[in-house]
Amino acid sequence: PIPGIPQELTTVRVQDPRVQNEGSWNSYVDYKIFLHTNSKAFTAKTSCVRRRYREFVWLRRQLQKNAGLVPVPELPGKSTFFVGSTDEFIEKRRQGLQQFLEK
Repeated sequence: PIPGIPQELTTVRVQDPRVQNEGSWNSYVDYKIFLHTNSKAFTAKTSCVRRRYREFVWLRRQLQKNAGLVPVPELPGKSTFFVGSTDEFIEKRRQGLQQFLEK
């Protein structure tokens, strides 16, 4: 940080997982993505959207196309086989998605 010049900060949170179409064969979980920043590069200082796992997969592919030699962070596993409760799996995935966005 340079004295007298405010430091740019961006905070992103993955929160509030919700099961959509619960009980049907096409159920999925989406997550609230909340962003807060003081960066001049962003028009809106806060934004909030809901996204599902496959949209993170799409984002990672787009980043890989344009990253050159810069490594793109990994996503949490997609495994549908999980030992433990569904709630545990959803929470572990939420944490993994949060880490992906932070990196």
